[in-house]
Amino acid sequence: MRSADDPDSLDLDRATREFTGARPQLFGIAYRVLGSAAEAEDIVQEAWLRWQKADRTEIREPAAFLATVTARLAINLARSARVRRESYTGPWLPEPVDTSADPQLGAERAEALDLAVLFLLEKLNPVERAAYVLREAFDYPYRRIADILETSEANTRQLVSRARKHLSAERREPVGCDEHRRLLKVFLAAARTGSLSVLEDVLTADVVSYSDGGGVRGASRIPVIGRTHVSKYLAAFAPRFWPEADTRWVEANGRPAVLVSAGGEAVALLSVDVSARGIEHIMWVMNPAKLSPYVDSLDS
Repeated sequence: MRSADDPDSLDLDRATREFTGARPQLFGIAYRVLGSAAEAEDIVQEAWLRWQKADRTEIREPAAFLATVTARLAINLARSARVRRESYTGPWLPEPVDTSADPQLGAERAEALDLAVLFLLEKLNPVERAAYVLREAFDYPYRRIADILETSEANTRQLVSRARKHLSAERREPVGCDEHRRLLKVFLAAARTGSLSVLEDVLTADVVSYSDGGGVRGASRIPVIGRTHVSKYLAAFAPRFWPEADTRWVEANGRPAVLVSAGGEAVALLSVDVSARGIEHIMWVMNPAKLSPYVDSLDS
């Protein structure tokens, strides 16, 4: 048995404290790059194992070392995840997280956290995604990001610039939380009653509704596009879905959302992307593998 003042024991204690202090940031990096809380947890666990095995006497900045390991592991996993998601049944949506306790999710700023943004980031290659996340959410200097990505500072700036342009081209400026909640409340009431006129009033002309059931639940396997199609789809859906449903207002990824349950079991998380024009995207997370961990985090 080692004594309390044993050098190895003291070193492990210090290493544990350093890792614990960095953990929220590590999870925040991995989650934003991967869009999956479960995969992010796996990455953080692997980072811990590598931290334990590392020669820590040679590491001057533990947090920087851990962030580098985490980002590189996340990029590698994102490359393989991209292939898996191409064969995913129906639309793939990011796994929601409860941000009520940590609005920034371990970052300097709550950037690259909104479900709609994570969904768009999935269209970038993993290196572009990581560069954008490290710059916009964690405010890393370009030189440091370049070191993490093992590229030049000039190329890093180009990666971040391309990601910014992609997001600005694909997404309109979102409204504040109060207006977001108001529109979601109006939308929810209209969806429950099947009110076509109200739905058409709050939806944009090119609105898209995504339902992520992962092939497990009876969700639409293709996106529904356009105000008329989405409104009619929701109106037809209403009599079968809503009569037995209970709703609970929650927070997911920094935005108001609605948890829908039936018979005491969560069946969907409803979130929307809202601009000054109205509701741009409707996202229904119905896959139990994504929904259950989120519900557990709410109740823990």
